Amino acid sequence: MLRPRAFRLHSQNVTEIMSAQNKAIRNIAIIAHVDHGKTTLVDALLAQSGIFRDNEAVPTCVLDSNDLERERGITILSKNTAVTYNDTRINIVDTPGHADFGGEVERVLGMVDGCLLIVDANEGPMPQTRFVLKKALEQGLRPIVFVNKIDRARVDPETAVDKVLDLFLELGADDDQCDFPYLFGSGLGGFAKPDMKTESDNMRPLFDAILRHVPPPVGDPEKPLQLQITTLDYSDFLGRIIIGRVHNGVIKQGQNAALIKDDGKVKKGRISKLLGFEGLQRVEIENATAGDLVAVAGFDDVNIGETIACPDEPRALPLIKVDEPTLQMTFVVNDSPFAGKEGKFVTSRQVRDRLQRELLTNVALRVEDTDSPDRFAVSGRGELHLGILIETMRREGYEFQVSQPQVIFRTIDGTPCEPVETLVMDVPEAAVGACIEKLGTRKGEMQNMETSSDGRTQLEFIVPSRGLIGFRGEFIRATRGEGIMSHSFFEYRPMLGDFDTRRNGVLIAFEEGTATFYSLKNAEDRGQFFITPGTKVYKGMIIGENNRPQDLEINICKAKQLTNMRSAGADELDTLQSPVQMTLERALEYIGPDEMLEVTPESIRLRKLPAKKMAKR
Repeated sequence: MLRPRAFRLHSQNVTEIMSAQNKAIRNIAIIAHVDHGKTTLVDALLAQSGIFRDNEAVPTCVLDSNDLERERGITILSKNTAVTYNDTRINIVDTPGHADFGGEVERVLGMVDGCLLIVDANEGPMPQTRFVLKKALEQGLRPIVFVNKIDRARVDPETAVDKVLDLFLELGADDDQCDFPYLFGSGLGGFAKPDMKTESDNMRPLFDAILRHVPPPVGDPEKPLQLQITTLDYSDFLGRIIIGRVHNGVIKQGQNAALIKDDGKVKKGRISKLLGFEGLQRVEIENATAGDLVAVAGFDDVNIGETIACPDEPRALPLIKVDEPTLQMTFVVNDSPFAGKEGKFVTSRQVRDRLQRELLTNVALRVEDTDSPDRFAVSGRGELHLGILIETMRREGYEFQVSQPQVIFRTIDGTPCEPVETLVMDVPEAAVGACIEKLGTRKGEMQNMETSSDGRTQLEFIVPSRGLIGFRGEFIRATRGEGIMSHSFFEYRPMLGDFDTRRNGVLIAFEEGTATFYSLKNAEDRGQFFITPGTKVYKGMIIGENNRPQDLEINICKAKQLTNMRSAGADELDTLQSPVQMTLERALEYIGPDEMLEVTPESIRLRKLPAKKMAKR
């Protein structure tokens, strides 16, 4: 990655800055809708702060260190970094943009004193922009708005700022918050400027705005120590690592401390290692004062939201409040005919221990035991949230099954309610009618419709969450793959009644064996397949989608009988239709209430549950 030349090198090392008064510290979170350029902007801030050597190879989206984050091009976990500008230490927290990972956003906003809201100059505020901004305003933060990607074609930055102001007013921001500072620029281009007429080739205006508008951290170094745990990490050398903000007092390496558990119990311990953030590194420091973000080792049995305090005067900070989950799945031990052939961890105890371990770091997740020892009810923020957990476990060698996602209903003031979501779609003009019709059958209410000059239309709907389960596949077909959709949780509303989300029936394998080209070719007119010749199948495995509403069992393992007769068309080359590639996300959206998704390190299979098992459920 080419980087502009750093305009200011460090004038003090990290230990000196961290032990200085908290006036020389700024804590800021970067929040935005997915794909609006948060991590790319952090790249530019890091590159221009002078933390990299001139000959150092730095990848793009350097904070997206997780394999899944790099593959999908999204941020899943919040990350800490820090730069020094004009003798002031700026702690930066990069947050996810998907509402499914909103638990990450909610817990880190308590660590910071300001936030940088990034908005795409072309798209303007989107569903997740509303979500993250609402959380920031609830914390009393005053955002700095950065209109990103102004170097693209057909952008209207001034209109984007007007839309952001409308969103502030809609969310009930106070007068001070509505008078927000804003800048224009490009994270990829590495520049920021206060207005569109000014020329700029670096990020200095953004750094200056952070120093000017983000207040220094509030905290008294003279008071007893209070540090709230917001993130957990693990090191093979140090064990459990706690990341959090020092709210009051001074924390020193080697000092005695007390851990106040969420049930009020106090556990004594010692700070064995104290680390500060400098660029992408964690560096060992001697002490840190109120307002700093630090990493601490020395305590093993800890949970997010708990407090590390002075052992002589232990006082707990308020626990972090996170929104409740909206979607639930059942995780089941794999009992298919192919069970145990591909996975390393297959027993109910191993699956349960892994889910309990996930609860330590994933604050928005809930895991409950059921009346069966091999079934666990797992609740999360959405399909993507639970899908990332399933994919992570799969890559670690776990083998299990999951059921169709179910919406979590609540009773509010005696009225049964269900979650509804804001859905924004960008579709070609020819597909507008089909999208409106499909959402109408799913109880969707249109809120807004705008047509742009390039022939595309932006539709905004309020839709029940259960109406969005399985909608993405229909949306892709209706727009021929040219549509873009994003949605996020809006609120709970009274139940909107039943609606039909029926799809076609499925094609089911008749017997165990290996799929042959001959059988697949003969059954091609029955529907669309999910498998290719040579795939091993078992009785009850879903191998495709039927053209009709009924389910159909077919034999796809039958081989062609060989004879010594030569047919007239023997030299003609037969080809099969391309099968549907059933990815994890697509499979989660596709399965029905009487079906299960079998997940192993090597395969993703759909299966129909026998009638006896459905009766047990």
